[in-house]
Amino acid sequence: MASLSSGSSRENKAGFWKKSSSVPGSIKPVYGAQHPPPQSNVNLPGWPQKKEDKGKNNKRDAFHEFENKTSDAWDDGDDDLIHMANLKLSLKDVQTSAKLVLDNHSKKALQKQQDNQPNLKSSSPPQSYQPQHSHHYHQGGPGLGVRLNSGGYQPPKMTSIRYVRNTVPDREAARNEKFQALFSVSSLDLNELRTLCWSGIPKAVRPTAWKILSGYLPTAADRRQETLERKRKEYFGYIDQYYETRYQDLHEETFRQILKDIPRMTSLAHLFQEKAVQEIFERILYIWAIRHPASGYVQGINDLVTPFFVVFLSEYIENDIEVENCDLTELSQETRNLIEADSFWCMSKLLDGIQDNYTFAQPGIQMKVNALRELIKRIDAPLFNHLDRHGVEFLQFSFRWMNNLLMREIPLRCTIRLWDTYQSEINGFADFHLYVCAAFLKRFSEDALREQDFQGILMLLQNLPTLHWKDKEMSELLAEAYKLKYMFADAPRHLLLKS
Repeated sequence: MASLSSGSSRENKAGFWKKSSSVPGSIKPVYGAQHPPPQSNVNLPGWPQKKEDKGKNNKRDAFHEFENKTSDAWDDGDDDLIHMANLKLSLKDVQTSAKLVLDNHSKKALQKQQDNQPNLKSSSPPQSYQPQHSHHYHQGGPGLGVRLNSGGYQPPKMTSIRYVRNTVPDREAARNEKFQALFSVSSLDLNELRTLCWSGIPKAVRPTAWKILSGYLPTAADRRQETLERKRKEYFGYIDQYYETRYQDLHEETFRQILKDIPRMTSLAHLFQEKAVQEIFERILYIWAIRHPASGYVQGINDLVTPFFVVFLSEYIENDIEVENCDLTELSQETRNLIEADSFWCMSKLLDGIQDNYTFAQPGIQMKVNALRELIKRIDAPLFNHLDRHGVEFLQFSFRWMNNLLMREIPLRCTIRLWDTYQSEINGFADFHLYVCAAFLKRFSEDALREQDFQGILMLLQNLPTLHWKDKEMSELLAEAYKLKYMFADAPRHLLLKS
């Protein structure tokens, strides 16, 4: 965790989160390929070094000033407590809260170490998941992103790759047969596929279903293999054509930012320490940025590759890479190339529908945050009034929800289940996501109402206790979102600002 005693950082960021100040994404631009961030003093491996330009004037770069007011708005790691300290809080309060979090991490790490020793017997029962409406949720530690970004996080031990076998559990066999029968139809009915996928897709057929739902594969069965071969060849043609330009003056800052962001991806911290995996993500993100100059690369896009990569990897291996650490270099280069190309195209299809989230000043996110505010005002007036009374702005906690599609708020397994439904909905990543965020916030309404100060509310909403969520919690969340959609989506004067 970043030191709370770093005075210069605190002075630069002081007052940023005050209600009268600007907040990330409100009026400030987000710099992508067309608006690259300033050069960093960090020397990245293999990066050509430049001589310092002594002729520069002392006028501060606009982005540098913006950067001093806020850190990575998508990274829920080290700087969150510092940000919260500048929000009408005394440093003493923040240090006290930070100490509680650190002490809690230490206790949990010690408990985990003791649990892993076979000769130690505990007289107390194993710690169970606390209900969502527990007032003492802070004792369970902060949310998923902070836990994985904390210094105490240790990746799982290395395991060997287990290749996929053609056996499926009996409970999934019937559903698999329905999907396989649908895939084999000469001209697949996309609406029928969406209906079948809405409540979740079995692991064995998910890769094919996602490729069709995203629009990467055609509905005509006899064209799918030809399309796969052509699109994969096309992607690697882009690699040959563009990837060497990553160190050119026009693009080097974009690529530098990609290199900085990939190791910070929190969904599977151990997986992204592998050089081969990092190189795959570097190529995917850079080629996407080059081909989409209106937005270029923006922090947050890197996370959106992860679910596709993991799902398409599951087509070849049985390892649960959310809990296992396996060396992907054991896979052939040809297999890794197939996963890379498929991930690129499906991510591109997703971003085509939400690209206004990542263009200059991110207008799509601003509209969605405002729409969420209006929706909560209608469906949960006590919560809305509570947030307003304590000066909590929706942008302060829901910006990341919109930017990263809740990936930093829930475990990867839950993200994949959520995306089964998003891809089954028309404009699911844009329109239905709003109702999911509303249901997500409403789920923790009672917890938020118990907090009687700004600090407590924001700590809860930025670090929700979802680490142990599984299909049950996701099904409940989606059911509530579905209800909200049909209550409000077509109602007159539904929202002042629609997404």
